[in-house]
Amino acid sequence: MRVSVIGGGTITDDQAARAEAVGRELGARGHTVVCGGRGGTMEAVCRGAKAEGGTTIGILPGERREAANDYVDVPIATGMGHARNALVPLNGDAVIALAGSAGTLSEIGFAQIFERPVVGLGTHDVPGVRVVETPEAAVDAVEAADET
Repeated sequence: MRVSVIGGGTITDDQAARAEAVGRELGARGHTVVCGGRGGTMEAVCRGAKAEGGTTIGILPGERREAANDYVDVPIATGMGHARNALVPLNGDAVIALAGSAGTLSEIGFAQIFERPVVGLGTHDVPGVRVVETPEAAVDAVEAADET
């Protein structure tokens, strides 16, 4: 399945380690990562997925595919700025939300509009987001949601 992973562009070392662990778990289980394609959470999750042989898609805010982080396999330039936040959850079968700010919150909202299951791991407290405690539990939860 395709799993959109959302989170901040500027994150702490602990948040980066968590995002990378999510990416590793997704890659090890054969899932494709969809993200915003830039730095922070997006780079860490892609790095983790690639370490396990996974595939990554980056939906970029700008017009240049070259702006993607080094771990994105398929960069998609949109030229849409923050409006591209709608496209990240739309292109996943489910969403894992990590720590972030307003952009992450907007992506959670779009995920719910598009009726994608959202699993939260250290993210915003939003109704409808299933909260889990570990990267493994996050991937378990999106896999279980895909089976329903």
